[in-house]
Amino acid sequence: MNEIKNYGRKWLYWFFLGVAIIVVYKALDNFGDIMGVITKFFDIVTPFLVGIFISYLLYMPCKKIEETYAKSKLKFVASKCRSLSILTVYVIVVLLLIVLINFILPVVLESVTDLINNIQNYYEIAIDKYNNLPEDHILKGDMVNDMIQNIQNLNVKQYFELDKILAYVMSAIDAVTGIFDVFIAVIVSVYILAERTQILRFIRKMAEAVFKEKTYKSLGRYFNNSNEIFFKFVASQFLDAIIVGILVTIAMSIMGIKFAPLLGFLIGLFNMIPCIGAIIATVIAAIITLITGGVSQAIWMLIVVTILQQMDAHIINPKIIGQSLKISPLLVIFAITVGGAYFGILGMFLAVPVIAVVRILIEDYVDYKITMKKMTKFLENKEEIKGQIKLEK
Repeated sequence: MNEIKNYGRKWLYWFFLGVAIIVVYKALDNFGDIMGVITKFFDIVTPFLVGIFISYLLYMPCKKIEETYAKSKLKFVASKCRSLSILTVYVIVVLLLIVLINFILPVVLESVTDLINNIQNYYEIAIDKYNNLPEDHILKGDMVNDMIQNIQNLNVKQYFELDKILAYVMSAIDAVTGIFDVFIAVIVSVYILAERTQILRFIRKMAEAVFKEKTYKSLGRYFNNSNEIFFKFVASQFLDAIIVGILVTIAMSIMGIKFAPLLGFLIGLFNMIPCIGAIIATVIAAIITLITGGVSQAIWMLIVVTILQQMDAHIINPKIIGQSLKISPLLVIFAITVGGAYFGILGMFLAVPVIAVVRILIEDYVDYKITMKKMTKFLENKEEIKGQIKLEK
């Protein structure tokens, strides 16, 4: 009887192995069709994913405003606190978009247009200044000369034609954010914000049903910590970028630097990438200022921007972010490098909160292993003591 069972098990094993091989072969043979189905699926669910992301960004403001409305003495406001908080947040978002589109974006686009229209002239001026340098100048090395020779005959402006850039941007916007997709994403985000309590309760019940109690509690703790880290980082970096961008734009405008709104916007935007972003943006701004305003203006710009960035690093940013994301600069640079290499700008931006979560996981794992070792050693010593007592008796 046992031999029949063993024979049956072997037959089933080889049968399922053969089926698995056939499935894998057919999957690889029709890889293009499978990828087409997967791509189409993600195209369909993209509005829902965008809606989830929007609701995630607006969750904390909605929660804070809802708590404020819930304390209101007006019965109608207190009873409808969630709906009113969602409405309030979306009104604020719409107003911010109106300010961005009508006031900030036109000024930045004007600077971009002016820069693109004159970039060939600025390029030629830079080449002339380089050619007029003394032969023993540090920049007159063979490597720099070779680089200049390679690009000297290029028409730089052809790579920065405004019509082409705007066409690419508009095509990307049309492809990614169609009117219907935006509408669906907003509706999804509203429903998620309105029903977030039920959604979170369902997720918790599912996790409690699937995992053991210890695992469930650990997952809940990690989820809460990760959510707090990600939201606090994204919101604080965005607010910090706005403040830095405004301060730099005002300072550059007072100094009479050309393209001040564009450079201020650039520095504020890159400031969202910790450590490296501010350096990259400042170098770009210094090069543009050097070409458009000369050495003296570029030096003063560097001094002023460096002072503002030090104020941000030691006063503004710590006040906004607090102490929760204090990570070693070496670890930050490593995370940004890896994130940028694999996922581009978005990877560089999200590298810090990701590494913060990974650090928590590693620290907890190390603490757990140390605790288990101490516990094992304690039990071994306890058993050894018991054995000695028995021998003495």
